Amino acid sequence: MSIKLSSPEDLRGLNATVMGLGLNGGGMASARFLAERGAVVTVTDMKDEVALTDSIAALEGLPIRFVLGRHEISDFSSADLVVKNPAVRPDSPFLAAARDIETDISLFLRFSPAPIIAVTGSKGKSSVSTAIRHGLTASGIESFLGGNITVSPLTFIERTTPQTPIVLELSSWQLADMRGMGILKPRIAVITSIMPDHMNRYSSMDEYVSDKRLIYADQDAAAFTICNHDDTWGISFASETHGSVLWYSDHHLGLPGAWLAEGDNPIGLYSATGDPECSEELLPSRLIVPGLHQRKNLLSAALACRAYGAPSKSISAAMGSFTGVEHRLERFLERDGVSWYNDSAATIPQAVAAALDSFTCPVILITGGTDKNLDFATSRSSYRKAKKIILLSGSGTDKLKPLLDDDGISYYGPYDDIYTAVTKAKNLAHSGDAILLSPGCASFGMFINEFDRGNKFKETARSIVGV
Repeated sequence: MSIKLSSPEDLRGLNATVMGLGLNGGGMASARFLAERGAVVTVTDMKDEVALTDSIAALEGLPIRFVLGRHEISDFSSADLVVKNPAVRPDSPFLAAARDIETDISLFLRFSPAPIIAVTGSKGKSSVSTAIRHGLTASGIESFLGGNITVSPLTFIERTTPQTPIVLELSSWQLADMRGMGILKPRIAVITSIMPDHMNRYSSMDEYVSDKRLIYADQDAAAFTICNHDDTWGISFASETHGSVLWYSDHHLGLPGAWLAEGDNPIGLYSATGDPECSEELLPSRLIVPGLHQRKNLLSAALACRAYGAPSKSISAAMGSFTGVEHRLERFLERDGVSWYNDSAATIPQAVAAALDSFTCPVILITGGTDKNLDFATSRSSYRKAKKIILLSGSGTDKLKPLLDDDGISYYGPYDDIYTAVTKAKNLAHSGDAILLSPGCASFGMFINEFDRGNKFKETARSIVGV
C-alpha cells in the first residue's frame, strides 16, 4: 500500500477506478463513496449499459466516468487506486497493472471505528449473520449488517461509532482480497460449517480453506473465535487462532461455548466454562425456521450475541422469533394445501441434502443448474428423499443425471426455463406437499445470479397459482 489511507479525506483528488459495477451494491456503493469524497472516479465493467441500467441510474448526478462493455488497461495503470469486485480473479491482467488495490470491505475497515463481528463458512453465513443482528437488536444494541449479504458497509459507514457493532458476512473471496493488509481484526469471528465450494476457482480444499482462515489471522487474545466442534476444520481453526475459542456443537462437550440439549427439538445451552450446572438458555425449543442445520446456525449466532455481552434471556427470545433469510429455505407461498419454499442460495449438493432433511412432509424438488466443479456423489442418497424431482438444465445437472439414473431415481426434465419447471411442480403436488427450489448448483446461464433465480422462481410460482 503506497497511498496512505487513514481517513476518507485522503481520497480527495485521487484517480480511482472501480472494477465491477455489478448489480448487488458493492460496486455502486464504492463508486458513490469515492465520488462523494472528492475522488476522480472511473467505473468499468464487462457488462454493457443495458445490463447495468439500474446500477447506472442509482449513480445519476455524480461525477463518474463509465467504461462499460470492456476494460481498458490504461484505467488501471493510471489509477492511484483500484477498487475491485470480489468476483474478479486475483490473476486478472488488469489488476496486475494496478498500483494499489482495495475493496469496499477494506475501505470500510480502514475508515470505520466500529467493532466487527465477522462471519464466514461454506453454508449458513447469511442466516447466522442476520440472526446475530436480530439478536443484538432485540437486546437493545444498535448494530448494522453488511458484506457478502449484498449490502455494502460503505452505505452505512457514516452512522458507525465505537459503540455500534457491525456484523460482516465475508466470503472466501472477500477474505482473500484482504490478505496481508492487517485490517480485519474482528472482536468476534464466527465460522460456520466448511464444505467443498467454488472448486471451479480453487485448486483444492486446502487452498479454499486457507482463505477462510484469514477471518481470525489478525485477532488478538481479547477477541473470540467461535468454532464448530462437529467439523474437523473447526478444530483446526481453534488450534491456530490467537483469540479465545468458544465452541458450538450438537452435543455437550464440557468446553466453553454452546450446545444443543437432547431431544427432537433441543434447546440451546451456554456455559462460559462448559459446566452444564452453570448453563444459560440461548435457544428455545420452538423455532420458526425448519431443520437441525438451522437450529445449529442459530446456536452459533446466539453464542456470538452472548460473547458480545447481550443477555441470554433476550437472545433466546430473539432466536425464537427469527423468521429466516430470503432465498434460504424461505417459505413464501401456500395455496391449496401446498407450501412453496425458495432455497436458491443452496448452491452446493450438501445444502440440498440439508434442505431435504428439514421436511417431514413429501417434497417436490426443483434442482440442478451450473456446475462449480463439485462432487454430487457425496450427497446422492439424499435425492431419494424427494417425492418427485424436477431438473433445471445446466452442466451441474449433466453430472447429477447419471447418478440419479444409476440409483433408479426418476426425474422430469431437464427444463431450460423456470416457467416449465414450476408448472410441472404445481401439477405434481398434492395437498400436504412442499415444493422446494434447492438447486445445489450455481445459477449462471439461465439466471443472472442466485438471487435472480430465487426471485424469478417466486414470481413464476405466484403467477401460476394466481396470487
